[in-house]
Amino acid sequence: MEEQLSAFLDFLTRERSYSENTTAAYRNDLSQFFEYLASYPDITAWEEVTHDVVAVYVEAMKKEPYAPSSVARKVAAIKSFFHYLFARGLIDEDPTADLDSPKVKKRMPQTLEAADVERLLEAPKKKKSPKNLRDTALLHLLYATGMRVTEAVSLRVDDVDLVDSTLQCPGKDSQMRELPFDSETRKILARYLNDGRPYLVKDRDEDALFLNHRGQQLTRQGLWLIIKAYANQANLGEKVTPHTLRHSFAAHKLHSGSELREVQQLLGHANISTTQIYSQLVGSEEKV
Repeated sequence: MEEQLSAFLDFLTRERSYSENTTAAYRNDLSQFFEYLASYPDITAWEEVTHDVVAVYVEAMKKEPYAPSSVARKVAAIKSFFHYLFARGLIDEDPTADLDSPKVKKRMPQTLEAADVERLLEAPKKKKSPKNLRDTALLHLLYATGMRVTEAVSLRVDDVDLVDSTLQCPGKDSQMRELPFDSETRKILARYLNDGRPYLVKDRDEDALFLNHRGQQLTRQGLWLIIKAYANQANLGEKVTPHTLRHSFAAHKLHSGSELREVQQLLGHANISTTQIYSQLVGSEEKV
């Protein structure tokens, strides 16, 4: 059974081009389900897993202190795995075919008002150091482009074109998209590349744009800590998360008159319905 599980995870990476983080989430959720099956000593193969066995597992998860969104994600992972097995003839019947996924109420994205964004962007400018130049460039670029946290830390120096004020963004499923940024962000990036990054880099072959204190590529966790620290400095507190600047970028773009399709392309959303939630947010603001 573990062999098929490993093959599925390999399929997600090689065939579906899922990110390392996404594949890790599948691995954790499916490993948890696999451990649960140990309570059924008669089950020695995936084809012996019935609809009732999966349904009991789902009900058990609902009684645990999991958020509805977490339960829905775990169910989706299990359904994807059995669909994979069924499509390849490894099982005769998909036990999750009629399994209902838990309903998850969509939460509206948390955004900042323009004045609060400005306070956040100004926070790292209070000190002059290579680290602060990096943080200023990082925060401005996140808000100027709406890029994801993973995309930001994955940027290479050569991805940035200061002449045209654009960057090549390494998005999901290996899809690259060109993102423009404003003249102020261009000046801040140029200052970081000239006066900040050279003092952070340790290895001449390191081409990551944003570096940590060890001269290595900044991590997602490192970026999260940076944002939280400056949010606290700006007295913005808990309402700021790593995705807040992306949400604020989208909402402010639509509020200023940008077309929904344009914002969809900038954000890298595969489906425009994902972008439409920001239209609802802008609409609710106008009614207040």
